[in-house]
Amino acid sequence: MELGLYTFAELNVDPQAGRPLGSEQRLKDLLEEIELADQVGLDVFGVGEHHRPDFAVSAPAVVLGAAAARTERIRLSSAVTVLSSDDPVRVFQDFATVDLLSGGRAEIMAGRGSFIESYPLFGYDLDDYDELFAEKLELLLALRAQEHVVWSGRHRAPIEGRGVYPRPVQDPLPVWIAVGGTPASAARAGMLGLPLALAIIGGAPERFAPFADLHRRAAAQAGQPRPAFGINSHGYIADTSQRAADESFPSFAAAMNKIGAERGWPPMTRADFDAARELRGANFVGSPQEVVEKILFQYEIFGHDRFLLQMTVGSLPHAQVMRSIELFGTEVAPVVRAEVARSKSVAN
Repeated sequence: MELGLYTFAELNVDPQAGRPLGSEQRLKDLLEEIELADQVGLDVFGVGEHHRPDFAVSAPAVVLGAAAARTERIRLSSAVTVLSSDDPVRVFQDFATVDLLSGGRAEIMAGRGSFIESYPLFGYDLDDYDELFAEKLELLLALRAQEHVVWSGRHRAPIEGRGVYPRPVQDPLPVWIAVGGTPASAARAGMLGLPLALAIIGGAPERFAPFADLHRRAAAQAGQPRPAFGINSHGYIADTSQRAADESFPSFAAAMNKIGAERGWPPMTRADFDAARELRGANFVGSPQEVVEKILFQYEIFGHDRFLLQMTVGSLPHAQVMRSIELFGTEVAPVVRAEVARSKSVAN
């Protein structure tokens, strides 16, 4: 199983300092986080895209290009690229460039986005939400399949045999589909033979098992090899369970309550937070051993190929995030990898 991290580079108010973190400092911290993740042996680091004042990254490929120069092994992914409101040609060129800079470690995680600010910003109609993604994904896959593309659609000018450059090191450049709970998206990814990243940030993980089944069945019915399946979740690791909860709750609650106020969710209480930390909850907040147990518990449900953790929900102090990354790479990842390898050998 691949293990890694993802972030949206939040600029929420630091509950200890009482003021927002500046974008310049947050980006410096982010590059240090990616560099440390590489050093401690994690497999993937994903950087998300938002177009809001409380996030520092609107251009993931730029950040990943900077990270490419400071890392050696870790895969560099978007998490996600809001493909519906972007130009697939430019997306392909950007990530082909990151792939060249990193020696073949780039990938695109494409989705429709959990926020909608990018649609009016770039001149798109939210009534075309689903059609935009389907059409632009079709073009993106055509671009990675061939150097000269002939393509036409409703939401972009046609391409008549134009070459698209540069070409990436990897052939094909990996493209994952990221979903938050839409069965049709899981089926579409499977039908296209594309790996799927499922966000589980609330509720019991068992209720998401049908997404993995649907993804795999759709691939089999389309004659595709079994594509990879990944899970993206919130979490935080500290030396002890109590410390993990106490350190992370203020930031988690502040971030989720801010979004909840926009979307009509009830405020997160400490009881809600602690319930989500249980084995059958969505959040991976705890000691290294607790996080190991929870990853392996979900592996029994999904048999997934990748697990990514978002530690920076809200503005946790940078030193604490760095310690959490260190624990993930040095104490959690080796145990999980060994146990997954053992279970596979027993199954075979």
